[in-house]
Amino acid sequence: MANSERQIVITGGPGAGKSTLVAALARHGAAVMPEAGRAIIQAQDAIGGGALPNVDRRLFAELMLSWDLRSYREGAERNRLTFYDRGIPDCIGYLELNGMPVPNHFEIAARMHRYGRHVFVAPPWAQIFTQDAERTQSFDEAVATHDAICAVYRRLGYELIPLPCGTVDSRVGMVLAEIATSLRCGEGP
Repeated sequence: MANSERQIVITGGPGAGKSTLVAALARHGAAVMPEAGRAIIQAQDAIGGGALPNVDRRLFAELMLSWDLRSYREGAERNRLTFYDRGIPDCIGYLELNGMPVPNHFEIAARMHRYGRHVFVAPPWAQIFTQDAERTQSFDEAVATHDAICAVYRRLGYELIPLPCGTVDSRVGMVLAEIATSLRCGEGP
């Protein structure tokens, strides 16, 4: 399996259960990399920083890209199957969603640091969607985020695999079964 095929992204809009799924995969012994956005918001709030989506979206996007590049390097160095709670293309989707130009270095980063070609997508799911201190978007904004992110991954040549709207265990089972099937077929996940 090529190293990039060992880097598996789980993405989608806010509040769709991505982080819960990634945490469950970690409990099953998988290597995981956490989401950038929530951690950056928490850190910036703690220090009174301005790299927040409601203060400086451009700086927030730059910090997310930096975080995701570091996460990618760490995951690739592990040389084992690693699940990412979002990936570099999500940063591009964030900028496009907000009507901001995408700097060339974001596109270069997304093309240089490829993940496995199959990307798992958590669809918008109103029944589990909640807002909190870091997730201030409305459900409609979550749907728009999902759509923008999916468009970027498709444009970059990834194949999107929708996750079921079901229990965390059913999602874990689906992801692990899909990866096992891909490995048996020799195509990578």
